[in-house]
Amino acid sequence: MREKLVIVSKDADFSERIMQSVSPPWIVHLRFGNMRREHYEEMLAGLWPRIESLLPAHKLIRVYSDRIESVRD
Repeated sequence: MREKLVIVSKDADFSERIMQSVSPPWIVHLRFGNMRREHYEEMLAGLWPRIESLLPAHKLIRVYSDRIESVRD
């Protein structure tokens, strides 16, 4: 059975790669700046239900501090 993979990264290379691909992995590209680990974890935990609801219909999800953008598969 093929595993479903979601990559969560602040690295733009993953976003560029997924735009040229048609299959998983799905990418969650974090586009907010540096912050303390505690704040980062709180922010991501608060946004995760919304991010998760966009999977697997969207192959790229960009998460900013004030919004979430997604690209359909």
